[in-house]
Amino acid sequence: MDRRKFVRKALYSGAAASLAPTLAEAGQAGKIRIVGVSCSPRKGKTTAMSVKVALDAAKEVDPRIVVELIDLGGKDIAGWSGGAKPGEGQEVMDDFQLILPSLKAPDLGGIIIGSPSYFRSMSALCKAFLERLAVLRSPKLMLADKAVGVLSVGAYRNGGQELVISQIQAAMLCHEVILVGGKPRAHQGATLWNAYKDDIMKDEFGIATAKQLGIRVAEAALRQA
Repeated sequence: MDRRKFVRKALYSGAAASLAPTLAEAGQAGKIRIVGVSCSPRKGKTTAMSVKVALDAAKEVDPRIVVELIDLGGKDIAGWSGGAKPGEGQEVMDDFQLILPSLKAPDLGGIIIGSPSYFRSMSALCKAFLERLAVLRSPKLMLADKAVGVLSVGAYRNGGQELVISQIQAAMLCHEVILVGGKPRAHQGATLWNAYKDDIMKDEFGIATAKQLGIRVAEAALRQA
C-alpha cells in the first residue's frame, strides 16, 4: 500500500470510529433509523429532494423514527472489483467508507434508495453503490429483513422510472431485505417527473408517491423492530 492509500485509509477509519458511538447511542435509545440514499451525481437536486420528502413523511409516522439523508452527489464511489471478496482487505478505499457506518448502525430499520432514470436505467453511481453493498453480505447478511423502498426521477412522466425501481429492487433481494412499495398510486415505488426545471415539488403526483413510500417504509420498519 503506497503512502497516499495509507493516509486515506487512516482518515476513513477515523471517520467511521467517530460515528460509531453516536450510532450506538441512538440504538440504545430505542430509535429506529431510516436512511435515504440519493444516487444522483447532481448533488442536492431532484433525486435528493425526492428522497428527503420520503424521509420527512417517514419521520411523521412515529416518534421513534429518526431519518438520515445520504446524498452521493459529488462523492467518489467506484464499483465492486471483480473477484474481490469482502473482508479480505481488497475493498476499494473511497467515499463509500464514509457512509458505511450508517448502513451498519444497530438502529437501522429501513432504507429508501433513489436514482434518476438515465436511458431507462439506474445511474452509474447507483449501480456502483449497490455493488459496494456486497460488504454487508459477509460474514452475515446485515441488511436481512430491513425495509427497503425505492424511488426514481425521470425527465418524462413515463421515463423508465418503474424499470429503475425494478432494477434496484432485484439487486436488494440479494440481501434478503423486505421490499416495500407505497400505498395507492405508488404500489411499486415512488415515481417522480422532473418537468419543472428542477423544482420537483411542483410534481404533485410524484411528491405524493414519495410521501406514501416513506410512510410504508416506516410502518414496515416499526413492525420489524
